Amino acid sequence: MENLGLIFSVAGAVFAPLLSGIGSAIGVGRAGQASAGILVDQPERFGNCLILQLLPGSQGIYGMIVAVMILLNCGILGGEIPNTDIGLKYFLASMLMGFGGLVSAIFQSKVSVSGINMIAKRANGFGNAMMLALMVETYALLALLISILIVIL
Repeated sequence: MENLGLIFSVAGAVFAPLLSGIGSAIGVGRAGQASAGILVDQPERFGNCLILQLLPGSQGIYGMIVAVMILLNCGILGGEIPNTDIGLKYFLASMLMGFGGLVSAIFQSKVSVSGINMIAKRANGFGNAMMLALMVETYALLALLISILIVIL
């Protein structure tokens, strides 16, 4: 089958944003629920809660970046139609970002929810909550970086 490379590439371009987007949706939803509970009694905490809620959403963006890079190289938005080996390489890169984004977004949401609860009890805890949540973001960024390197090399 001569279009197998293209099939793997397009599948990768679908799965990277899909999986990381699912993680982001779960994460933003969980943090939003925690924020809503806090904002009933402390509406002045809206800005801090919003930032912590948005953090798990970045993984979906990272998945979209990988998908666009694949599409730019696989003959859909540019480049040449890849052979099977290149298509599998793109698929591997997308799975790395997809699952890396899915898992890190879910765990980042748990840290963000805890941070939101901490802010409710201690107003000056926002910096600490951000640092804790950003530590999980590091692993999503590593997945993004490795996925990009796999796509471009």
